[in-house]
Order: sequence, then structure tokens, then C-alpha cells
Amino acid sequence: MQVNLTESSQDLVQLVEAALHGEEIVILKDDKPVVKLILIEPAQRRPAKAGSAKGLVWVSDDFDEPLEDFKEYME
Repeated sequence: MQVNLTESSQDLVQLVEAALHGEEIVILKDDKPVVKLILIEPAQRRPAKAGSAKGLVWVSDDFDEPLEDFKEYME
């Protein structure tokens, strides 16, 4: 569906309802398309699963040892 800018400002609620039902609305200004109203699909998210990153992360044994580069600041 295409409507001009003046019509769209008067019928915004109806245009949004049409977009919510899957219709693509193109708004024209000076007979040129400038805006498109479309339905935004919700993102599909998978539920988090405990332990799904097992083996991907590790911490070295010397993780909490002082760094040689900062030794002078630690004294």
C-alpha cells in the first residue's frame, strides 16, 4: 500500500494496524517513497542452558600471581 505524507499523518493508527497484520506501507512525499512501515519480527531466542559453554573457558593456574611488569608498583 502506498499513501502520501498528508494521508499518513491523518491515518497513522490505521496504517500501523495494517502493518501489524503484515501489510507493507510505503509513505510518499512529492510522489517519491521516503518511509516504509513494516512489522518487526521478534527475535527468536533460545533459552539459556546451564553448562553449554563447558570447556570453552579456562583459567590458568597462575591467574592471580603478580605480573612481572607491575612488580615495582606492588612494593
